[in-house]
Amino acid sequence: MSEAVKLKLSKKDLETDQDVRWCPGCGDYAILATVQRTLANLGIKRENTVFISGIGCSSRFPYYMNTYGFHTIHGRAPTIASGLKITRPELDIWVITGDGDGLSIGGNHMVHVLRRNMDLKIILFNNQIYGLTKGQYSPTSSLGTRAPSTPTGSIDHPLNPISLALGAGATFVARAADTDAKLTGAILEQAYRHKGAVFIEMLQNCPVFNDGVWEGVKDDPAGKQIILAEGQPLLFAKGTKGIKLTPQLTPQIVDVGEGPGQTPLSEIVVHTELGSPLYAHLLAQLVQPEFPMPMGVLYRHDKPTYDALANQQMADAKAKQGLGDLNKLMFSGMTWEVGADGTQH
Repeated sequence: MSEAVKLKLSKKDLETDQDVRWCPGCGDYAILATVQRTLANLGIKRENTVFISGIGCSSRFPYYMNTYGFHTIHGRAPTIASGLKITRPELDIWVITGDGDGLSIGGNHMVHVLRRNMDLKIILFNNQIYGLTKGQYSPTSSLGTRAPSTPTGSIDHPLNPISLALGAGATFVARAADTDAKLTGAILEQAYRHKGAVFIEMLQNCPVFNDGVWEGVKDDPAGKQIILAEGQPLLFAKGTKGIKLTPQLTPQIVDVGEGPGQTPLSEIVVHTELGSPLYAHLLAQLVQPEFPMPMGVLYRHDKPTYDALANQQMADAKAKQGLGDLNKLMFSGMTWEVGADGTQH
């Protein structure tokens, strides 16, 4: 995050003159509005803010943000973003991607940008389908998903984005739903201030090719979501149910209370963002339909970023050896010239 004097901005200041071209009812609209509103409230420097995307419906995002931006190639947004962050460390860089762009063709790039702990804010829109290319199943599609590429149902086991991010080494991992502007905004504010690899999974609806895929999570939050809060137990269904761990560290849903067949509140798992990676991985395994899904910040950890370490290496080398001379370097060691007649000297 760049050091900046807070500016007075409105959501309109972050809007562009481009027509927003997503399908009616697409969850991308809600995410865009929340990002614009939140960054305006934070008083960002637009000239120090960059949105970088790959290919997909969500990747039109840079066109709609009145900041700098790149619309890059399929799956390679983390690579472009990494190069920019190292060369311009003062910039705040956001990467917009989808479950296909970021986890299929871009999966390798995603893994390495997270393990390096690049200071990037990555928002992955997960609608469990390829929307731009007309509805093929994606790496996160549920088993049995019927789509043009899988007319009899997908036989692939879906990838868990949160598990991938944690396993790769992301230092800030969170999840929210497209329609939950309050929670999304709170996560974005914390992500903006975090130094390191941010990974936010946005549960996003595709009304054309996968309508209602998150309906069970978003439309019944009392029974299908666990709203994460630091130091608070993992409760849901208006506090009547919770998550307990067995001696084998297996999560199980229990009724909470002091009566017969109920589990005391003291035995319910208590959430902390600063917990162990083991705890965060356990949270990641709580997915529908077996479990309600944790929403909020699942994990946070501070450690040096790759870009900061790389720039410190360069500064140390310059201090020790001087700025150097490119021409001298180019003509040092073994060199030769090729003449017009093809002879070498």
